[in-house]
Amino acid sequence: MSEEKKTEATEEKVAEEVKSDKTDKTEKTEKKKVKKDKNKEKIEELEKALADEKDKRLRLMAEYDNYRKRTASEKLGIYDDATAKAVEELLPVADSITMAMQNTQDAPEEFRKGIELVGNQLKTSFEKLKVEAFCEVGDEFDPNLHNAVSKIESDEYEENQITAVFQKGYKLGDKIIRHAMVQVCG
Repeated sequence: MSEEKKTEATEEKVAEEVKSDKTDKTEKTEKKKVKKDKNKEKIEELEKALADEKDKRLRLMAEYDNYRKRTASEKLGIYDDATAKAVEELLPVADSITMAMQNTQDAPEEFRKGIELVGNQLKTSFEKLKVEAFCEVGDEFDPNLHNAVSKIESDEYEENQITAVFQKGYKLGDKIIRHAMVQVCG
């Protein structure tokens, strides 16, 4: 073989090796791009899954908070209803004590003091339970609070004003336990 042929053969080998190296580098670069794309897709999928789980967790926390508030409100409502029911059973006793206190002018002093003491104890008990008595002569008539059992004409009172209270009303907060029984000027 001549030198020229050897040189050509060597040049061809070198050219093939260079070409092979370029091809290998191109393939490696393409593989890296494909791998980067796959990694990007995985990252996006994982980020989306994380966002979904975060959203679920936030919704669950909100639901739990609403549940906690609702049950606390229901418990308070049950307590108020039970208190109102118990007080409702005691109201005839309160009415009797009130009538006894109003009609003890001729009674002995010890008897009057005893009735007043029982009346004050009952009033204190109602205050502890947050039960309020309402309705006085001269108040404005409110059909949501009062039950008008009679109507009179009077120059002494304005129209729709309470002229007599036959039975006091009681309420627990905004809940009416018993409407007041009244006479109204009409």
